[in-house]
Amino acid sequence: MARAREFAPIVQVGIRSMSAEELPFAENDRIFYSHQLFYDKQLYRKAIGKLTENVYITIDLDVFDPSIMPSTGTPEPGGPEYFEIMHFLRDVIKERNVVGFDVVELCPTLTNKAPDFIAAKIIYQLLSYKFAT
Repeated sequence: MARAREFAPIVQVGIRSMSAEELPFAENDRIFYSHQLFYDKQLYRKAIGKLTENVYITIDLDVFDPSIMPSTGTPEPGGPEYFEIMHFLRDVIKERNVVGFDVVELCPTLTNKAPDFIAAKIIYQLLSYKFAT
């Protein structure tokens, strides 16, 4: 996100941790931590209010709790659940001009295919929110 910040303002939603090296660059009024979102769902509205008119969404799959998304590089406990994030993203797409998106950090395994389907469903759902009327 440090490189993205060089080109556009960023808003981060669902953050659970960051390294000591990242802390000096953190824009705390534009970061919405998962533990805060758990207790105050209105913070999702506040996050949308911080967005510019044109928005690019990047979804790092490790935003989700590892109970539903274990197939990621950093499966850290405490993330939001699927419908919570999808409702937030639906509102973002309704209220802003989403110019693109990506979904990253899927680490498929041979034994658990559910995370692969979740990642595909997220992409399908985002396209539906954007283009289905």
